[in-house]
Amino acid sequence: MTADSGTESTVWKIHGERLVDDTRRLRLSIASVELPDGVQFEQYVLRMPKAAMMVVLDDRQENVLMMWRHRFIIDRWVWELPGGYVDPDEDPAVTAAREVEEETGWRPRNVKPLVSLQPSVGTTDAENLLFVSYGADYIGEPEDINEAERIDWVPLDSIRERIDTGEIIGAASLVGLLHVLAFRAG
Repeated sequence: MTADSGTESTVWKIHGERLVDDTRRLRLSIASVELPDGVQFEQYVLRMPKAAMMVVLDDRQENVLMMWRHRFIIDRWVWELPGGYVDPDEDPAVTAAREVEEETGWRPRNVKPLVSLQPSVGTTDAENLLFVSYGADYIGEPEDINEAERIDWVPLDSIRERIDTGEIIGAASLVGLLHVLAFRAG
């Protein structure tokens, strides 16, 4: 079966959507939906702007540039890829490169699309666009001092262990790192 061969027998009907909150970084609403079997209920829907992140590999493709940061919502320290929200009318590749520079002090030498993902597709529209760069140049201390406790080149051969120990848990970081590990350029 291909993505286009569905019969639409499982498509949910949307009877309406009412706004709960609308800010620069999110739009929260409640949708009235009906399942194919006739069951009706309300579903929270969160819509967020696109975000762009980058996997920056060193010249030997042995290490990845990552940020050690505290996430207050889950009250945990984690390793993450640099990235941020795409500004209106900004090319996501430009966003990813800009965020790497601002957050890490490194300038990616090239920017190539890697993959797009939706981290919580059941309730959230929050497209994450991942890019990859093979090589980067140090341009100075990070502009944004609020992003990370430290910036480091993390060995790719330590990524699996860091995932296993819960040091890397963010969906975009996981997808980007696992993609690079699975499909190494070569």
